[in-house]
Amino acid sequence: MTTTKRPDFFWFAALCDDDTTNLGNPSASIASSYDHCAAVVAEAAAQGFDGVLLPSGYALGIDTVAFAAAVARDVDDIDLLVAIRVGELWTPQLVRQLATLDQLSHGRLRINIISSDLPGRAESGAIRYGRTAQTMEQLRRGFAGEALTVEGAPLAPPRIVQVTKRTPPLYFGGLSPEARTVAAGGADVYLMWPDTEGEVEAIISDLTQRAESVGRELSFGYRVHVIVRDSEREAREAASALVAGLNDDAGSAIRAKSLDATSVGVARQQSLRGDADDDGFVEENLWTGIGRARSGCGAAIVGDPDQVEAKLRRYMDLGISSFILSGYPHREEARRFGELVLPRFL
Repeated sequence: MTTTKRPDFFWFAALCDDDTTNLGNPSASIASSYDHCAAVVAEAAAQGFDGVLLPSGYALGIDTVAFAAAVARDVDDIDLLVAIRVGELWTPQLVRQLATLDQLSHGRLRINIISSDLPGRAESGAIRYGRTAQTMEQLRRGFAGEALTVEGAPLAPPRIVQVTKRTPPLYFGGLSPEARTVAAGGADVYLMWPDTEGEVEAIISDLTQRAESVGRELSFGYRVHVIVRDSEREAREAASALVAGLNDDAGSAIRAKSLDATSVGVARQQSLRGDADDDGFVEENLWTGIGRARSGCGAAIVGDPDQVEAKLRRYMDLGISSFILSGYPHREEARRFGELVLPRFL
């Protein structure tokens, strides 16, 4: 599978208190705040990114939906990929909030669906992903102006959806069999974390077949960090400096805080670190050291502009049509990528 169309490039707004110049050591001057995160979004827009991912955390950072509502009017030329944790909000209220966001942003909303345990619960995959599939279906019904069914009773959709008249694209990912089934049946974009090129190809093949079996078609997104410098040596030095002050105990404590710490996807990120060489590279230009200090997306593309471009184009050849990138600190790295790499894809 080869993608010839220019991919979408998204950046990451550090809403979850994870911006720093040294992983494992939070930087107070760039802690999660509206002003800092809005500056990251503004930088991404100025550099020509197509969108920005606004992440979600129960205990960390600032509220995603509230932030999105404010920044939608501050920055008017970039899409907002808003992360929503299923079960956190009553679905009819969620439809109303998201439809309002879509109106505030003049149709620039995209939705990242996250299926995770609720705080204090340990639910089976069948329960979590069943709830996720139901929520995705109700979001589509609500945005289409159809009545929702809540606890067996029909409920009219909020009037705001009559203004939006569209369903924002749904992004969703997960490696477990249950997650793949839900993605094939309800997502528009299957979003994956870093992996080897061979495994990326296998995942895309599997999800494509699953979607086709239910009469659907998926696009594919790739969430990864990036460290680009004028030379490969400088890029590798920057990667090493990012984790220079991190010890393994501190890194383990950081990863354990995540609600998704025991997921199949997180386990795969840990496996990549185990397969990496002594410098943390699991394959050419894919560095796993960043995962020592965070759960979830745990690898970075590291190299000079030519190497980073080549790596991204190889993913495109496999079928990736959206990249969601990040780097520490986020505002400065958005500028670097925007200046050194992004113009090559215009």
